[in-house]
Amino acid sequence: MTIVAGLAARSPIPATVWLLGFVSLLMDVSSEMVQTLLPLYLAGGLGASALTIGFIEGVSVAIATAAKFLSGILADWSGRSKPLAVLGYGLSALSRLVFPLATSIDLVVLGKAMDRVGKGIRGAPRDAMVAAATPPAIRGAGFGLRKSLDAVGGFLGPILAVVLMLAFLGDINAVFWFALLPASLALGLLVLFVREPETAPPPRKTFRLAQAMRLNRAIWSVLALASLISLARFSEAFVILKALDAGWAVSFVPLAMVIMHAFYGLATYPAGRLFDRIGHRALLICSLGFLVAAHLTLGFADNVGLFILGTILWGLHMGLSQGLLGAMIAAATPDHLKGSAFGTFNLVTGAVMLAGNSAAGWLWQGWGSATPFLVGAGISVLAMGLLAFRRGTKPD
Repeated sequence: MTIVAGLAARSPIPATVWLLGFVSLLMDVSSEMVQTLLPLYLAGGLGASALTIGFIEGVSVAIATAAKFLSGILADWSGRSKPLAVLGYGLSALSRLVFPLATSIDLVVLGKAMDRVGKGIRGAPRDAMVAAATPPAIRGAGFGLRKSLDAVGGFLGPILAVVLMLAFLGDINAVFWFALLPASLALGLLVLFVREPETAPPPRKTFRLAQAMRLNRAIWSVLALASLISLARFSEAFVILKALDAGWAVSFVPLAMVIMHAFYGLATYPAGRLFDRIGHRALLICSLGFLVAAHLTLGFADNVGLFILGTILWGLHMGLSQGLLGAMIAAATPDHLKGSAFGTFNLVTGAVMLAGNSAAGWLWQGWGSATPFLVGAGISVLAMGLLAFRRGTKPD
């Protein structure tokens, strides 16, 4: 807490955003410790195919999207976001008890479902709290900071996974048990120190479910763009599996995520600051250029050097795009519908990712590991073209 207070005192960004960022950091440490090893555990320990892994990733996203949508609407209806965020982070922490006990694919699916439901529940209310706590003039920086701290967690988690894999002599289950610790710390920080932002919401009687379903054209324009980007960028589980094709030893595969999240974190906050100054179009086109390059590099990666380059490019794409989409949704949405907007955003993009992950697994299994990356590059080029000729959409 002393570190958080010191950083917040030197920053124009509110302390609530810093705290939520550190909650995300700790939970992402835990998540990455599990997620960077889970595809290897499924493929090596349980004999799952690439198609099965893609389907599991897709189903997990589908479960999460339904939870994200409902939690966003509930946040607007209740006028409170923190209780839902606590519930979401709590479910994700509880799921860490399932993975080390999983001896079948069914139990892995159960653990993933719990984790994804938790992620789904917490995402929209957390983003709504960030939006409520941050002044409009620095909203891009606020979302960028939160994403940057999340990316730091994504950087530290795989490092811990590698260290623990070496310490435990390759025992993946022991690493899964250890992942419970940072998840518990994240939940404690949220419960004890994060305060609900003080806002002046409209009376509850003004909220209508039908109103939440009728988001304005500006929001739907962002949703359409985000959906195409989500289709082009499938789960990082396939990047992890590609590391084995490039010749990495299993114990060191999590380092791929360290590299990716390092560049992700370095790019996210500056991208948020640039969004506040120049808008989204140029940054998103640049991010899609990095994604095209990442797909092509990973598709043809047959050695460690090319694979590392591909993960760097993927991380830069994530850093330039992720915080911006959230800031665009916040800017286009009335205050009393922010939870619904973020919930719908997550629902729509998650449904697209379900299709994309399943298709990536099918392409990998049927036509080889390069195919999903090459198809992803083509979709990214299409998204770049549409974005370049897209007209600006003003909020209704």
